[in-house]
Amino acid sequence: MSIDPGLTTPQDATPQGTHNPPPARDPAPPVILAERLFKHYGSFAAVKGIDFAVQAGRCFGFLGPNGAGKTTTMRMITVQVPPSDGRLEVLGLDVRRHPRAIKRRLGVVPQDNNLDPDFTTLENLLQYASYFSIPRQEARRRARELLEFVALSDKADVVVEKLSGGMRRRLVIARALINRPDLVILDEPTTGLDPQARHLLWQKLRQLKDQGVTMVLSTHYMEEAAQLCDELVVMDQGKILVHGSPGELVSKLVSPTVLELRVPAEDPAPWLAAALPRVERHERIGDMVYLYTRDGEELLHELRPHALEALLRPASLEDVFLTLTGRNLNE
Repeated sequence: MSIDPGLTTPQDATPQGTHNPPPARDPAPPVILAERLFKHYGSFAAVKGIDFAVQAGRCFGFLGPNGAGKTTTMRMITVQVPPSDGRLEVLGLDVRRHPRAIKRRLGVVPQDNNLDPDFTTLENLLQYASYFSIPRQEARRRARELLEFVALSDKADVVVEKLSGGMRRRLVIARALINRPDLVILDEPTTGLDPQARHLLWQKLRQLKDQGVTMVLSTHYMEEAAQLCDELVVMDQGKILVHGSPGELVSKLVSPTVLELRVPAEDPAPWLAAALPRVERHERIGDMVYLYTRDGEELLHELRPHALEALLRPASLEDVFLTLTGRNLNE
């Protein structure tokens, strides 16, 4: 191994038996940085002083019930509404001072398929490319590549209104990539899709992540978050409740197994009480009892005779979500 002679001189030579580590390099700045971020609509606080950072090449998720503040947060990130207070930088730029510069570097997949129904799939992409002043020949080349990426090459000349819901969602993703964005924002990307279309879309999004694309995802599907997100936050009532990877949150916040019991109408307390010492948490909602436990197999054997139905399953991100936000609808 060669050593640069300019780095070791008599004056700075390290004494024998000691070691001076090289100076630590500063980590790469986050793609999104939020500090004490607020959004008020009159006297109502939709977002209440949240902090988070999104690193390059990661998929970052926002989970939460209706009214949690996640959509408002996404709208601030995409420079649709300004923050009321706090700091929000996207791609190193302040959202208040550089909204146009930020928008040019974003790819946005909205909740709605706001495509032009009278245009073909190819024409939709070419029209959108014109908003970024992409030369026509280059736009056509990119559009063809993206149609191939989302498996719509054979639909290039088909008008949008004749596409299935899954095809339209894939086209919206292709449209979001036409300007080769530095950051892709996905707001409920698979809502309303059937399982086959949803899994195909997940496959395409995983491919983007494997290519180093930074993504921010808002979703109601816990499996979607577990499949795609490197890290996520759970929001409720405008605040961030927890932050971590899906696996970390499951292991830290819920038991390894969940025993679900459908019980008779009468109070099951007499037989349930004996099980509670081995249960970390339990809930009863209607005729369902949920036992969060590390002794799932034994409890299943003991309690099955008392239940109309019994199911033992591994804990999931959905259990984290329900533990934090509750099972009751919060409209």
